[in-house]
Amino acid sequence: MANPILNDKSFKEIDQAGATSAGWAAPAAHTRAGSGSAPVTDGPISDWNAQSMTVSGTATATGVLFVLMMAAAAVGWSAVTVSDGRVGQFPMWTLGGVLVGFVCVIAMRFKPQYAKVLGPIYAVAEGVFVGAISHSYESYQNGIVVQAAGATVAVFAIMLFLYRTNIIKVTDRMRRIVIGATLGIMVFYGISMLINLFGGSVGFLNDTSALSIGFSFLVAGVAAFNLALDFDFIEKGAKAGLPKQMEWVAAVGLLVTIVWLYLEILRLLSKLNRR
Repeated sequence: MANPILNDKSFKEIDQAGATSAGWAAPAAHTRAGSGSAPVTDGPISDWNAQSMTVSGTATATGVLFVLMMAAAAVGWSAVTVSDGRVGQFPMWTLGGVLVGFVCVIAMRFKPQYAKVLGPIYAVAEGVFVGAISHSYESYQNGIVVQAAGATVAVFAIMLFLYRTNIIKVTDRMRRIVIGATLGIMVFYGISMLINLFGGSVGFLNDTSALSIGFSFLVAGVAAFNLALDFDFIEKGAKAGLPKQMEWVAAVGLLVTIVWLYLEILRLLSKLNRR
């Protein structure tokens, strides 16, 4: 899914709110004794940055959320029962993880100061769903989960390498293309869900035709390029000195993209294995 919390609009909103100077929790500037004018500074050497966003802090937050998600995924995995290579029971409550996760992401878009609380809730809720759906795929195609997880890690590493070496540069044009493609995919998925609710189906989404496989490759590619946009947001946020809470917002945004990429790769491998 797209990251509504990691985009230029939200970046500018936070930047214009004064987050680029001291951060939300930074102390107020003191004034000289007996003077109501110029604030006291300790020179140009030491700037206040203890409460500012950093790349390492974002990486730590992402690691914490990932551990929580994996633990929750184990719960979701165990909730699905398999009999004779088929899913015997798929608890509907595990699907609630998608809704809870979506609400958390939207809430963080408007209330990023609560990201440290909403982030773990998102990771647990989404983890339950990912674990359940992964076990369902595994029951039909043994070993597919390991393949999808390995491919996701590989794509993440490749995109990070390409970004860090400037082989891929996030320009305004690239950002518009990736965001536009992502929104188009989300609208298409939404329409497909509505069709399914009314008893219809969009057959090519799950069949093994060349068109279906090509579409899955396209969607996985768009998800991969969303990683580059996430890396760019994190790097810019750290340089701009965004508030410390934005580390958790960025971590959730990165996790959203990773989960989306994993699920698309899982779907793609399933199609390829069924051909």
